[in-house]
Amino acid sequence: MTTNRLRTQHKLKLILAEAALETVPREIWGHPAVYKHARRRGKPPSSILLDRSVHHHAMKRLPNAEKRGRPDIVHVALLEALSSPLNKEGLLEVYIHTLNDYVIFVDPSTRIPRNYNRFTGLIEQLFQEGQVPPQGKPLLWIKPMTLRRLLEEINASYVILLAEDGENKQVREIVAEALENAPNAAIIVGAFPHGDFTPETKELATRVYSIYRGNPLETWTVVSHFLALAADMLNLI
Repeated sequence: MTTNRLRTQHKLKLILAEAALETVPREIWGHPAVYKHARRRGKPPSSILLDRSVHHHAMKRLPNAEKRGRPDIVHVALLEALSSPLNKEGLLEVYIHTLNDYVIFVDPSTRIPRNYNRFTGLIEQLFQEGQVPPQGKPLLWIKPMTLRRLLEEINASYVILLAEDGENKQVREIVAEALENAPNAAIIVGAFPHGDFTPETKELATRVYSIYRGNPLETWTVVSHFLALAADMLNLI
């Protein structure tokens, strides 16, 4: 099968959903942990990313705190996805939906910084400017958007949600199902540290599957297994 035909028939959409990615919320701008961190970086508290490793004590005041403040999850998952054979062959679209209902659109040619500090600076610029780079053709751009609206916009009519309480199924079978329904299939992986998807997110799924019955897997592990098997089944590796 030619690459062009592969592009048409087997392109997959990966959504990192309810991502723990946001700037510091207003209610904790004045907390000492936030203020000191912002001052050290020479930025106002409103423009830095919420990060549990730095803002742990301040986050105790926040609702739904267990799902928030983990930019590193998106960082590692993006490194996995954008460096995958699927993406290199033009067979992958990647989107990030945040817990606060913003969507980050990712150009497939984007090279995410491997250094975490550089990554956070890039995402902070994205939240402030609306796109990166601020001028010219964007590699990353962000819009206020619900997950439902994103699925409609990208024409994802077959939605596979990977969740702990889903039907247990082998990854290879899930990949085959996604490829059978491509290019209208979207695979949703949670990008938050603890807790569960909201009921609203689960209602959007055509199928809900679990790939492992032990302790919860990290987001990047799920992404890595899924994309590696897809590349194998498409004879890319």
